[in-house]
Amino acid sequence: MTTAWRYHDISTGHRVPGHEGKCRYLHGHNYRIHFAVQPVPGWWSTEQGLDPVGRVLDFGVIKHRLCEWLEQHWDHRLLLWEQDPMLPALREVDPDGVVTMPLPPTAENMAHYLLTTIAPAKLRDTGAQCVAVRVEETAKCSAEVQADAVR
Repeated sequence: MTTAWRYHDISTGHRVPGHEGKCRYLHGHNYRIHFAVQPVPGWWSTEQGLDPVGRVLDFGVIKHRLCEWLEQHWDHRLLLWEQDPMLPALREVDPDGVVTMPLPPTAENMAHYLLTTIAPAKLRDTGAQCVAVRVEETAKCSAEVQADAVR
């Protein structure tokens, strides 16, 4: 199976309520988020499942569908858990700068959310599917979620 990879860099603030260390405080990272995309089985009639040009999906389409979503929704924002007790106060200060997700914004949960919620909606009707997301929180620390592990 052929896999196309594209990454995108964003800067995002967050905090992890309940964390035993300094990550419980407001802070931020320069994240590198990688998307792994494969053909939807049976979408194209070619033997490898690639489009007529020989691609999984044009890299520009991956950028437009997934990377631009990151730019519009998470880049230069404060990403919080929707149950974070600080959420009401921070939204009052900067209502447009605070965004939420259903779980605490760890690299693992961010990867899972992008893979299971965002990518399927953004890649619908393209002939491709996101099969893994890796979130690099720092140059030394990352988390990856693969689709075959969450089904």
